[in-house]
Amino acid sequence: MEKKKREIVKMLLQQNLDEKTEEEIIDLLINSPISVDVDKENDAKMTFGDKVADKLSAVAGSWSFIIGFSCFLLFWIILNGVILASDAIDPYPFILLNLLLSCLAALQAPIIMMSQNREAKKDTIRNKNDYRTDLKSELILEQLYSQLESVIKNQNKILAYIKQQDEHNHHNENL
Repeated sequence: MEKKKREIVKMLLQQNLDEKTEEEIIDLLINSPISVDVDKENDAKMTFGDKVADKLSAVAGSWSFIIGFSCFLLFWIILNGVILASDAIDPYPFILLNLLLSCLAALQAPIIMMSQNREAKKDTIRNKNDYRTDLKSELILEQLYSQLESVIKNQNKILAYIKQQDEHNHHNENL
């Protein structure tokens, strides 16, 4: 039966995998549970910088950040353009504000991209895990189907035997 499973796995994989990788996958599918908690595994490997990048991305991608930052920009423009007009720290055209925004964007963008790359890697691992789980489920279903066919064949044999016995008994009663 294991040989049949190996053949099914090889047939289902049909990818350009080197022999070692393919054998490892086959052994993994046949001999061990394959479900992996990707989030738990990833959380264990995260560095301090990864955690900071994820928190920053979560904050920078929120409505509260957009609203809060819009309020800050509005406050800066009103303060320097209206209230302090002649003694403004950053008079119109707000060159200091422009410099601050550029620096913020230059720092924020790569940090957000690092977080997105980590999420993409987690998604890839999650997809591979789902594929392996689906493949193993398919193998189990194939085995169950085979066993069910065997049970049905045996039941049909038993029914045929019972029917034959009934006919034989019915025939003997008529004599």
